[in-house]
Amino acid sequence: MKRSHAMPFGTVLRAGGGVDFRLWAPGAHAVSLLLEDSGTMLVPMQASRDGWFEVACAQAHTGSRYRFEVDGSMHVPDPASRFNPQGVHGPSEVCDPLGFSWSDAPWTGRPWSEAVIYELHVGTFTPQGTFAGVEERLDYLQSLGVTALELMPIAAFPGSRNWGYDGVLPYAPASVYGRPEDLKRLVESAHQRGLMVLLDVVYNHFGPDGNYLHAYAPPFFSRKHPTPWGEAIGFDGPRSRTVRDFFLHNALYWLEEFHLDGLRLDSVHTIHDESRPHFLEELATAVSAGPGRMQPVHLVLENDRNEARRLARHPHDQGCFTAQWNDDFHHALHLLTTGEADGYYADYAEDPAAHLGRALTEGFSYQGQASAFRKGAPRGEPSAGLPLGAFLNFLQTHDQVGNRALGERLTLLASPEALRMATAILLLAPSPPLLFMGQEFGEVRPFAYFCDFPDELSEAVRKGRSNEFSSFTAFSDPGATVHIPDPCAEETFTLSRLDWQALALPTHREWLALHRALLTLRRREIVPRLRDGTGKPCAASRLGRSGLACSWMLGDGSRLELLANPGPEACPCPAIPVGRLIFATPEEPHPGDPLLPWAAWWFLASARGTA
Repeated sequence: MKRSHAMPFGTVLRAGGGVDFRLWAPGAHAVSLLLEDSGTMLVPMQASRDGWFEVACAQAHTGSRYRFEVDGSMHVPDPASRFNPQGVHGPSEVCDPLGFSWSDAPWTGRPWSEAVIYELHVGTFTPQGTFAGVEERLDYLQSLGVTALELMPIAAFPGSRNWGYDGVLPYAPASVYGRPEDLKRLVESAHQRGLMVLLDVVYNHFGPDGNYLHAYAPPFFSRKHPTPWGEAIGFDGPRSRTVRDFFLHNALYWLEEFHLDGLRLDSVHTIHDESRPHFLEELATAVSAGPGRMQPVHLVLENDRNEARRLARHPHDQGCFTAQWNDDFHHALHLLTTGEADGYYADYAEDPAAHLGRALTEGFSYQGQASAFRKGAPRGEPSAGLPLGAFLNFLQTHDQVGNRALGERLTLLASPEALRMATAILLLAPSPPLLFMGQEFGEVRPFAYFCDFPDELSEAVRKGRSNEFSSFTAFSDPGATVHIPDPCAEETFTLSRLDWQALALPTHREWLALHRALLTLRRREIVPRLRDGTGKPCAASRLGRSGLACSWMLGDGSRLELLANPGPEACPCPAIPVGRLIFATPEEPHPGDPLLPWAAWWFLASARGTA
């Protein structure tokens, strides 16, 4: 089976030989193709309508290296390059997407109700730091009980190491991870093991180094909409149709040409678009009408605004996003297990257990209430009417670990008892859970922020990182920020690699056994009862100062109940729920016993009584 995505950008191999090249350069007067095979060949490109330049080159072929010469001086890679083997400043390579023969034709995806996501960074997940290295660990991930990999962004970025959020060539897999064929083999191998593959994509900004679009395609950027990383993408500016198409095709390209099962859209609250339809709506509709017709395609948002309308279900799921990362769940449970109340955690400090209960049963905790962290601005929209499958819960992610000053994992911030309770809540609640790489075996190595920029930009990044944390309590003393890892040092990247040798130690094997047992329990007891993944109707109530009782009516009419005490002191316990105890930590409850510190008791009852 062959797969490719037809698009108006980049290169197209001609049936009779040769290659068509196209570049949108509305800010350029003249553009030439610079073919860099044996020697160099400069071929003038023909200007056509609306800023396009194009040429058919008979001498080009699969594997040809090329750049574009803009206005007789600047040499730039193809912004829609399928591969840039020498990095983002080097030439692009003509690729034949039909050159890869797929063998995963039987794969038709998996329903979202079965989703257990495993987020990983390709460069630090294995010692190799490559797509092939990830492929070697697929059997491990399958045995763990996850059903989907979520790759942090892989679009080509400057230097040899990066989180991926500084990408500048959105169509080109980073060459340090391997060739496009290596990524395709990874996806194919994952599908053969029943694993979905999702990709994190960045449609809110370009990275600061290696982005040449400013010079010849200024409509790509919006001066009226700033982001924390520079100018926003010009989705609603003059000549924005081509800009929108560039990113719409990018989403379809990854889904169709690489047979991915979904996308995670980074920080969509910084995607500014005052036109109608909004870019996000257009993207979701295009996916539904395209690859979504053939198999389930899951679109997941990161959205600080808690916009429930983005998750609203429509007939046949047209224009619908599958789920959103649920920060409210994380923030409340993180505060309960660690006691940290700096920054945005302050919004949950007054009654974190109540926030947790609401996040577990209604999705968002902030559904329009004022946020003190946001200077009193309201945050969120009512979400209680949405299925709980629309909310992706987690204890750790690249953001919540790596954006800490020292990159500490929850293993070092919470007691084992608290972390065990939190893990049981995460993995058995009806909403789909997400694990961050290494979390399952209690990794203690940090996952720090790292990058590889030129000297002047590196110094600015160092200063910015230091200033960012200077207002935090832990770094209030003069000179305390000196302990923050240098994001530009190779050592920071190296120390962020997973320590797979830790699995030889009993403590880490015990954490892995716990995660496997809970995911087995989820697969056997919870997932078959979700059906449509709703977990509704549901309710949450408080027990004493810190306790919490939650219940969910599942899709088959059975009832799932949780009694939890996310605190260090015992609290009163109501009558034990009718139903079968399916999991308890720290020990099995008895009638009349209080809820012990850091307790999580799960019960399941059928529609007729005990399950």
